[in-house]
Formats: sequence, C-alpha cells, structure tokens
Amino acid sequence: MSGEKDLEQLKKEAVEKAKAAAAAKRAAKAAQAEGKSAADKPAGPASESRAAKDSLDDKVVGEVAEKSNPESAAQQSVEDSGTVKAVSDTTETNLADEKAKAAAAAKAKAAAAAKAKAAALAKKTGEAAPEAGGDDEKAKAIAAAKAKAAAAAKAKAAALAKQTGEAAPEAGGDDEKAKAIAAAKAKAAAAAKARSAAAAKGEGAAEAETPAAPSPNQPYLDKYVKVIEEHLGNDVLEDYYINKLSKDVPTLVAKAETYYKVAQFLKFNEQLGFDYLSELHASDFETHLELYVHLFSYKNRQSVALKVKIDRNAPTIESLQPLWAGADWPECEAYDLLGITFTGHPHLHRILLGEDWVGHPLRKDYEQYDVEV
Repeated sequence: MSGEKDLEQLKKEAVEKAKAAAAAKRAAKAAQAEGKSAADKPAGPASESRAAKDSLDDKVVGEVAEKSNPESAAQQSVEDSGTVKAVSDTTETNLADEKAKAAAAAKAKAAAAAKAKAAALAKKTGEAAPEAGGDDEKAKAIAAAKAKAAAAAKAKAAALAKQTGEAAPEAGGDDEKAKAIAAAKAKAAAAAKARSAAAAKGEGAAEAETPAAPSPNQPYLDKYVKVIEEHLGNDVLEDYYINKLSKDVPTLVAKAETYYKVAQFLKFNEQLGFDYLSELHASDFETHLELYVHLFSYKNRQSVALKVKIDRNAPTIESLQPLWAGADWPECEAYDLLGITFTGHPHLHRILLGEDWVGHPLRKDYEQYDVEV
C-alpha cells in the first residue's frame, strides 16, 4: 500500500511541476512579446491605451474562438492529458530503474560479504585464499601436493630398501616391486629349507650316533624267546623283534612248519599262558602271504604277536581253531578274501562272498570276473 501511495504522490507532483513549467513558459513568451512591441513603438498614453485595448480585443477574440472552435479546445485538453500520462510513465520507469539498481546493489553487497567471509575462513585454517582462476587453480594445487607426497613415499621406500640391503625398485611400478618381493620370499624360503635340511641331517647323525633307548617290552620278548628256545630249540623261530609300529608289542616270526607247534606252546606253557586270541588276519605282500595272530595272557597281563609267512602259490597252513575257538571266523574270512586254506578247520567256508565267487578280492592280482558287479 505504501508503494502505491508513493507512486500516486509522485504522479501528482509531476503533474503540478509540468503545469507550473507550462505556465512559466507561456508567461515568458508573453513577456517577450510585450517587450518587443514596446521597443517598436514609443511609449505614451495613447499607445498604452491602444495596447490595453488590443489585449482586451485578443482576449475577447480568444474566448470567441474557443467557443466557436470546441474541437481545438478538446485537442488542447487531450494534449495536456497526454503530457500528464507521459510524465506518469516516465515516473514509473524511473521508479523501476531505481528498484533494480537497489536490488543489484544489495546483491553486490551480499557477494562482497560472502567473499570476505570465505577469505577470513581460509586465512584462519591456514590455507591461502583462492586466487582468480577458481577450480582450475585448486585442481593444480591438489595435483602438485599429490605428486609431492608420492615422491616423498618413493624416497622413503628407497631408503628403507637400501637400509635392509635390498636394491631400490626402479621405475616400472607395482610389477617390478611385486617381482622383487617374490624373489626375496623365494630366497628366504630356500634358505629356510636349507637350514631345515641341515638341521635334520645333524639330528639324523646325532640319532645314528646315539643308540635308541630300549623298549619297555624288551624284557618280555627276551623271556619269550628264552623259554621257547629252551623247550623247542633254536630253529623254531625265523625272527623276533619289538614292533615299533604297533605299540612296541613283542613279535615272534615262526616258520611255516613250526607255526602250530609254537602257538600250542604259547598257550599251554605255564610261564607264558597266552589263553586268549584277540585278532587274526592276513595280508598279501605279492611275494608271499603273511598271517598275523595277536595273543594275550590274562594271568600275566602280557601280550605277544605270532606271525608266519605262507607260500602265495600254495597258501596252506594249519588252523588254530582247535586251540582258540575265536580263530574260527577270522580264518574263514582269510580263506574267503585271500584264499588261504586252513587245514584242521572244522567248517572252512566263505562268509562274505558266495561259494561260486571267482577269485579272492584282497589279493593284489585280483581281477573282477563278473563285470556287472
């Protein structure tokens, strides 16, 4: 509302000024005309009277002309209104220009304040105020800083490599560096392997020089061998030893012809008394078959293993079922899978495969007969 009032007031003032200017202009023209007429004619009472009369006549003529020519009066009125309208338009244009100038000045002032604030912040954080050039200058500065940091890191790496005795990696980037690291690792691994081999060799030599400690079951083995040799002779055993791979069990290797005799002695001798058969199985060593029997003495709380080698082409051995009933099914299994015939067994038969099965599957040279199986 206040803006509209100001505009109306300005319009009124402009109209009044225009009217005053027009009146002043007419008065000036009238004065100039009178001065000219006074200069042409001498002053006198008669002339003054005549001038007054002429003025009156002009006034009357003007009034008569105005009355007789209303169109001219209307035209004059239109011209006056046009003048007022033109003054009003000029005033509005001037007002709009002033407003635009005021808005531009306010924007410039705000921009200057923002720039000053940014400069103060940059100065406070220790950064230089950005110069004319904007983002390009800032990007160049960042790139230069990165390049400087990369150069410093490279120099540090080179110094570290020189300190540890490694050559500084040449220009070539990550590939060269990776190759150098891989080579160093391989060299370190080879050195560690060589040290390990040397240590193992030294330990082996030390072990060879230092005899192994005797087994805690060695006294039992010595006792069994002594008793057997005293009663059955020195030729019934093929070998005897402590089996390190089977809990240091004392092991006796009997000859095929003395196998049953040694087994019978181990069960019924008073000093030995192995009254329980806990295991019996056979293996194919391609050159021969081997039968393994594990016995235990409840009276002495001791164990012994009895082994015998059997001819692979004619695998026949005496059965231990008459001595230990627990040998019944294990001997049938050895017959079924390896083809060993146990003489003296009361009912030797296949217990896993049918009687019409061809071959023995646990033999190393076994070939499947039935292709559908």
